[in-house]
This record gives sequence, C-alpha cells and structure tokens, in this order.
Amino acid sequence: MSPPPNIAVIGAGPAGCTFARLLIRASIPVTVFEGEASFSCRAQGGTLALHADSGLKVLREAGLLEEFANYARYDGEALRVTDKTLKTYMQLKGTSDEQSSRGKPAIDRARLRQILVESLPSDAIRWGCRLRSIDPHDLSLHFDHGIERGFDLVVGADGAWSKVRSILTDVRPDYVGLGGFDLLVADAEKRYPHLHQLVNRGTVFAYSDSKAIFGQQKGDGSIIVSAYGPRDEDWKKTCGYDLNDAGAVKKAISQDYADWAEPLVEMVKVANEDELVPRSIYTLPVGVSWEHHPKTTLIGDAAHLMTPYAGKGVNTALVDASNLAHTIIESTNAENPLEDLDAGVITFEKDMFARAAQVQDHSNTNMELMFFTPGAPFTTIHRWVRNGMGQSWFVKVFVPLWLIRLVLRLLFWW
Repeated sequence: MSPPPNIAVIGAGPAGCTFARLLIRASIPVTVFEGEASFSCRAQGGTLALHADSGLKVLREAGLLEEFANYARYDGEALRVTDKTLKTYMQLKGTSDEQSSRGKPAIDRARLRQILVESLPSDAIRWGCRLRSIDPHDLSLHFDHGIERGFDLVVGADGAWSKVRSILTDVRPDYVGLGGFDLLVADAEKRYPHLHQLVNRGTVFAYSDSKAIFGQQKGDGSIIVSAYGPRDEDWKKTCGYDLNDAGAVKKAISQDYADWAEPLVEMVKVANEDELVPRSIYTLPVGVSWEHHPKTTLIGDAAHLMTPYAGKGVNTALVDASNLAHTIIESTNAENPLEDLDAGVITFEKDMFARAAQVQDHSNTNMELMFFTPGAPFTTIHRWVRNGMGQSWFVKVFVPLWLIRLVLRLLFWW
C-alpha cells in the first residue's frame, strides 16, 4: 500500500481546522500553517449560525457535535427585521433547545474556532508561520522562517486575501460599496437591559436609507453592533476623522444616524471605546473559478469570498472542508493514489464552484434588496424572505411574492 499523501493547509480558520481534523481522524498527515502567533492574538468577531444541513452536519462527521452542543445558543435563533424607527417587518422568536430549533443554532465565532483548534493535536498547527509567497512551479512555501517543500497537496484556507489563490487566478476581491464599523457593548445584559431586550438574545437588523445598524448578542451577554452604509473604497482615508479616536468615530456614526430610533443609536454611543473596528465589505465575483492547478486548491473565503448577508459563509466553508477531506481519504484506496487524488480534486472544485455560486448570489441579492433598493425594507421584505427560502421551482410556483407580503403585513401590522 502506498503511503498517505502529505498535505499542507495554509490558514487555521474554521475551514482549515475542520479539514485538518477530518484528515487526522483518517490517519492522513497534515500540517496547518497559520500566520497569527496564537489563537487568542486577536478578536474573533461576533456570532454565527450553523445550519443543520451543512455546518452542523460537518461537525457531526468530525465528531465535534457534542462539544458544539455545550456552547450552542438556540435562543440565538431570534431574529427581528426593522426600519430606522424600529417598526417590525418580520420577526422570529428564539428557541429553547435542539428539539424546538429551526436548525440554525448560534455560537460565538471565537468559541467555534476554539473547539476546532483544540480538537487537533498540539503540534498540528504551526503558529506564527505567515506565508509570503508560493512558487507555482514546485509549490515550495516561502515563510519568514524559511522554505517548506515536499507536499502532495497545498490547500489554501487563507481567507479573503489568499496568497495561495494568486497562483491559481488573477481574480481579486471587489469592493461592494459598503463600509462601516463593528463595535462591542460589553455586558449589555446587566448594564443595558433595554438594549439586551431589543436584541432579544438573537439579532436585530435595522435597515433604512441604504444604511443599516445590526445588533447581535454574544454568549457572554455582550452585543456586537455593526453600522454600515455606502462609502467610497478609500473612505478610511477621506472620512475626515481619526479612525483611532473612538470618541470621534462614535460621534460621526451618531450623526450619520441622527434620525434613527434612539435605542439603535444608543448601542453605538455606549459601545466600548477600545473595541471598535472599521471594515469594508469585499467579495469575489459570483461563480469565481480557475483552471485546475495540480497539487493546489482552495477552500472557504480563499475560494469564494462572499458578502455576509446570507449568514452562510462559514457553513459553506465547512462543507468545502468535508468534501475535500473525503476526496483525499477515498484516493488513498486507489491503485494510483496521487493520480486519483488529482482527478478527485478536479471534481471537488467543479462541485464547489457551482455550490458556492448559489450562496454568493443569495447573499448579494439580500444586500441589493436591503442596501441598494429605494424604500427598503418596506419595499423589499417579501423578496428578502423568499430569497431565504431558496430558488427551487416549488418556492417560485407555490410561494408567490404577493402571498408572502400579505402574510407579513397581517402578522406584523405594517
């Protein structure tokens, strides 16, 4: 029997760690190179929902569903969509347990990554190894510490600005025209109970005037606040205030949303001044693909960076990790494992291109409906709801837009 292939993964995010976990459970050697110095060297963001038919399914395959259940927040399924006056256009209550769940329990991003990192042997991740370049000819990996060679497959799980992607395609992420800030209201459950009640342990999405304020509760009772709207790509240089001056930033945001309901603006005003992050939204083109390059492929954001408005980015990445891991595992039983592996990766990529394109389109449509359509959410909420149901012929034929709009108006009186 031939020895198993030697795999390198660039990036220890959810996709890279899940991929490594699945291979290690199958006794296939894998090394994960991560540029960050440690797991805790930076904030990991807010929360996400893992879906029963994708992210949760993969965690079950990885033997991590029980660990996930220790931190899953079913009340985090609560969702409310409003306008700037806090008029409700759609609302879903949180659930209490797996039995009552709608199949999308919440978990903090930091907690999910911790589960995945700790599921790996202590020497599986080489921290502080930032990839500087990759040679497209011999696939040698050039790090600050030196050069690594001899891998049968290099998997780029290195995010939006992937170095591995650069040897597969010249396509780079495009700016979508939206920028803003993520802030944190610490211990909101105790310090600001009215804001805690507004978010209701889940998420509130408030849209109006091509802008948005989101509030999303984390497992520790704090609230992640996001304030985004149309901006030029160079807005961080031209905004007219110091992005490192939290007071100036919060004042500018409050002025931008001066006619919005006070509880929404208050989330910005009371946010911590030491946890404020300016961000711009980028995406790869819908349906991005590349000509297959032997011994190299991508998963997660490196392969199909998408806007965050469908809540499926991590779920899609975990499916990538699972599908590619199964491709590698199956190849080890072939008569010519490396040839079979290369053919399997080609098939994997074709499937991923098509699967990810659907999710990218879903997310971009949500963005267009809520940020770039006049009168949103009043004029678009019914289309936003149906977009979330999928694009099957059944939905298109038997769930007409007029019916969704009628039901929403009757339920929420708008």
